Amino acid sequence: MSESKREEQQDELEKYLEEKAKQDQEKEQELEPLSAYDACVLKESAKIHELIAEARKRSEDE
Repeated sequence: MSESKREEQQDELEKYLEEKAKQDQEKEQELEPLSAYDACVLKESAKIHELIAEARKRSEDE
């Protein structure tokens, strides 16, 4: 498998997982409103996942 094909599949997987996490989060919010603390934790977790994905892309580009 070529490197670009593997990177493309990894990007698609990351996008899928992010979308799945968002959907799961929305379902939970519908069932029960989040506390301010939980909302903050989820927001920071999303930021961390974005930073990890960005770091992976940069390391692959080098």
